[in-house]
Amino acid sequence: MKKIINTPNAPAPIGPYNQATLVNDTLYISGQIPIDPKTGELVSGDIKKETQQSMENLKAILTEAQMTFEDVVKATIFVKDMHQFAAINEVYGSYFNPDTAPARETVEVANLPKFVNVEISMIAIK
Repeated sequence: MKKIINTPNAPAPIGPYNQATLVNDTLYISGQIPIDPKTGELVSGDIKKETQQSMENLKAILTEAQMTFEDVVKATIFVKDMHQFAAINEVYGSYFNPDTAPARETVEVANLPKFVNVEISMIAIK
């Protein structure tokens, strides 16, 4: 069974997709960029703040689906500049217990939506 998950506590989609799709017990969360859902404005200028906003957006979606970061089994991080990896990883890692952190890949890309520096997507299982 497929259920669409959307919350006003994360940015509204900027294209023909939803924030997340729940299929049975598996939640597929669309990539989140550093948009503040309260203002609709991009958080920019500091990669740690950008990563934190992306993670807070993911947290809001997980919460709407009655899940937490402990339920995340897979994450993908897209970065514009791999030289920012250490700062991104520091913030990202603060949301997980290192002993139960999910599988992950980090990929450097030429550009991201709205030309942001980081985008993160996740898969969670309840």
